[in-house]
Amino acid sequence: MFVQKRPDWSALIGVAPFFAFAAVMMVAPTVALVADAFVNRQGQLTLKNFVDLNTPEVIAAFAESIKISSASAVLGGLIGLGLALVVGRGVSNSRVRSIVMTFCGVASNFSGVPLAFAFIATLGRLGLVTTALNTIAGLDIYDAGFDLASFWGLTITYLFFQIPITITIMMPAIDGLRREWREAAAILGARSWHYWRYIGLPVLWPSLLGTLALLFANSFGAIATAYALTGYAVNIVPILLYAQIRGDVLHNESLGAALALGMIIVMAFANTIYLALRTRAERWLR
Repeated sequence: MFVQKRPDWSALIGVAPFFAFAAVMMVAPTVALVADAFVNRQGQLTLKNFVDLNTPEVIAAFAESIKISSASAVLGGLIGLGLALVVGRGVSNSRVRSIVMTFCGVASNFSGVPLAFAFIATLGRLGLVTTALNTIAGLDIYDAGFDLASFWGLTITYLFFQIPITITIMMPAIDGLRREWREAAAILGARSWHYWRYIGLPVLWPSLLGTLALLFANSFGAIATAYALTGYAVNIVPILLYAQIRGDVLHNESLGAALALGMIIVMAFANTIYLALRTRAERWLR
């Protein structure tokens, strides 16, 4: 005989504010955005807004956003994985690990205008590092071709929060690598690279791929840092959308909604990959 469990109303009441906040701040704006994307200025249903996205400017913005997001995700993922391995496998002092993880938690949320200002003060034309290199080594990085308001300038800036995010996400997976596996491999005659080739990396691979997808989505939707750092010098989707909302470029609100919907689709796809791979990684580390 099966006993039907009654719903825990107290728990539902406790999470009700969260669902109300999500509905007001996320669901309702998304529904309104989707509705606006399929109507014209007269309020009639149309697909013309999506057809009008097929312009050189919009295509170039999506291409540039994908390149910057991919570059910052791959570089941030690889560098962050290396640092996470050093901290997770090489640092036994719990206090040092706590300091590193605390810094990662702060740095991963340091973005927007403050981050842009920090990099301008550091790597701008009159920044601290730029001036020091020119004074000490006679090297002018801007004469050498570097520009903070460019593809690589924006990518390097994004790495400041991409690397700490990678360390924060990958550390539980690295901690899940049991020492017994390493000892068993050594007993069977496996060398260090054998262990990482056949045990370590296959276990970490789903977590790493999921992290890359999350980093891609994180940088693809960033606007405050990019706009404060480059203005309109770099043609990426968030800045183009911002210009559209302000009415500086296309002067069509529905077209802006279609552009925003395209961003949502790309980010939703990346986040779906992250969630699927995270679920698989959790099964490995149980």
